[in-house]
Amino acid sequence: MSDLELLNRLCDLAREVAAREVMPRFLNVASGRKQDGSLFTEADLSSQAALVKALPELAPHPVLGEEMTTHEQLDLLNHHRDGLWVVDPIDGTTNFVHGLPFFAISIALMREGKSVLGVVYMPVTDECFSAAAGHGAWLNGKPLPLTSPDIVSGDGIALVDTKYLTGRLPARVVTVAPFSSHRNFGASTVDWCYLAAGKVDMMLHGSQKLWDYAAGALIAEEAGCSLATFHHDNYWEDVQMQRSVIAARTPELFAPWLHWVRSNL
Repeated sequence: MSDLELLNRLCDLAREVAAREVMPRFLNVASGRKQDGSLFTEADLSSQAALVKALPELAPHPVLGEEMTTHEQLDLLNHHRDGLWVVDPIDGTTNFVHGLPFFAISIALMREGKSVLGVVYMPVTDECFSAAAGHGAWLNGKPLPLTSPDIVSGDGIALVDTKYLTGRLPARVVTVAPFSSHRNFGASTVDWCYLAAGKVDMMLHGSQKLWDYAAGALIAEEAGCSLATFHHDNYWEDVQMQRSVIAARTPELFAPWLHWVRSNL
């Protein structure tokens, strides 16, 4: 099976799991909290179990999921660099619990520390974002970006999550940052895909976990976005389990944005 054929199967799988395990529980599920304080639900666990079962049947690699223990995740990451599925069974669980539509199933296939296939499926809107390394990115089969408005630095919309920003950045990003306004949808995978689609112009996040970026970063990169971290120009060379994000949808927007962020660390 070619990578593009596998990508189509992944989109089908994400839709199937959402229809069977996620959406029947939307607005109708109890939640609990993990040791780090984040929410989880029965839907998260059921979605992950379905993906853990189905993905190795499509390509024989183990699955690393958000709801596994840190020990399990690190063991998989360290011993399966030749091929590893990385999934977030529901990214945006807080949105899911509160009835907000910004949540998604995220699936990525990684090899040697970089994503080669990525799918992010938003079930409420039936939007399936996908990408294959070297082949491009799509939304429900349409090439990304969908739009590319002619925005100059300072006039764009930025996706900013201030929760994990440190130093001067939290204060400066809401007072003197070079954009016209900012948003945060509460789901990193959605943020990546909206950037890839051209719906927003820039992105800033202080700390994303592996499953937050594995599919979304590839989709954005294949859509023509530029991305780095606070301390690495090559985004994919930073620490794999958790990394920061500085990104923009064009090189022209990215250069001044990168300079401004790093100047204010």
